[in-house]
Amino acid sequence: MMLRGERQADFAYQAVYRYMINLINEVSTDARVKLPSLRQLAGRLNVSISTIQYAYSLLEKEGRVYSVAKSGYYAWPLLESARPLGSGDLLDRLYAAGRHPGTMVLSADEPALLASLDDTLMRLERELVRQYPRHLQPWSQSCGVWELRAALAARYTSSPSRCWHADDVFVGADLRGVLDILIETLGLRGTTVIVESPCDWLILRLFQDAGVRIVELPWMQDGSLDRAALEQYLRDEPIHLALFSSAVSLPSGVAWTCEDRIAVAQLLDHYGCWLLENDTFGELGFMAPRGTLRERVNPERLMVFSSFDKMLGSEAPYGYLLSRHLNSELQRQFLLRSFRLSSIRQRAIARLYQSGRIDQHLHTLRKRLHEQSLQMGQRLVQHLGEQVTFQMPVAGATFWLEANRVVDMRQVFQRLLAQQVVIAPGELFSLGGLHRQHLRLSHAFHGQPDLDVALAALSDALRQAQIG
Repeated sequence: MMLRGERQADFAYQAVYRYMINLINEVSTDARVKLPSLRQLAGRLNVSISTIQYAYSLLEKEGRVYSVAKSGYYAWPLLESARPLGSGDLLDRLYAAGRHPGTMVLSADEPALLASLDDTLMRLERELVRQYPRHLQPWSQSCGVWELRAALAARYTSSPSRCWHADDVFVGADLRGVLDILIETLGLRGTTVIVESPCDWLILRLFQDAGVRIVELPWMQDGSLDRAALEQYLRDEPIHLALFSSAVSLPSGVAWTCEDRIAVAQLLDHYGCWLLENDTFGELGFMAPRGTLRERVNPERLMVFSSFDKMLGSEAPYGYLLSRHLNSELQRQFLLRSFRLSSIRQRAIARLYQSGRIDQHLHTLRKRLHEQSLQMGQRLVQHLGEQVTFQMPVAGATFWLEANRVVDMRQVFQRLLAQQVVIAPGELFSLGGLHRQHLRLSHAFHGQPDLDVALAALSDALRQAQIG
């Protein structure tokens, strides 16, 4: 298969993507199947390793493949969701179920589905290809192209004491890869990290696989953080790193209050604890920004990570990290990881920031997310009534529901699978058995005619899964 000559009509990664889809669809076993390595596919298809990496990143984001550190990529087995209730890993079954044609995936968290910049990025990339012919494109910038790193540094700078420079920014193929490098660079294996709960399952699984001991700090029902519990953990446990959201904690939808931000910043500073801030949804609040946690903490004990895909869409899967410290080791780790990212795509993203187009897009996206959340809220009241409790989200693309009666949420999950509906049980967002009476539902849909049917099915499943 020759892809070099297809550049004028199509981007190479798109052809690789289609090839991989066909390859994955050939998997018909309930055992995991290892896919070809980056180098194998690059040689087979006569494209660069970065093109293969990009296609794999899109497939992993869509839940079609998953990666195993130092092993490679694997296809999710098609028959995974057919396993009996209680068998196998719940997250594995969720991803596998989402692959089936005709399945309604209510478990996703993809804000950009309502307004992506995929087409805009493609147009910018085509313009840049003419300015930067292939032979002039530098592939040696292992931490990302300077234009994008400088644009991000400027975006995060808020004062002379809270400023960032291009050398403080590191761009990787996706968020998973960036966090893997961070775990390695900070030497977190065997250490203790405190995280807010519920917490994104990607983060939890990565830390768990790395042998990190995780202490979960749940948000309280009144929407505040348990400061007394946080102080006790910081005082009594060997915690050197805290992982908190920047402005709004998702999926719980809790927004930081000014009082909590000040108090938490003081506690972290008093006990010399570093903050690793998750800014993935930092710019997706529906209303005017209320401030971020990083604006209050000691900037000398701060690192921030995020990604572009939640804001821009699937054509921008890159993750990034901001850090003033350990820069030489981070550069070494990024170089060893050999992220050969498209310099043209990164420059296209940089232009979105430099031109102000990103702010126009975010204004539209926030408005649509807010409108969609209001419509979904009405539907939840209509179909679920007294069965669940929820607060209207203030950011992002999901609702966090709590069952009012004790239910077996795994049974709810399985009953809905039989009707080709996928939800995200709350236990996925904890490693310590928390949130078993919760579930996450997406509200980022483009006119789903079957949404009412799916919510009616959820109501029936909740009723049938009641315990006692």
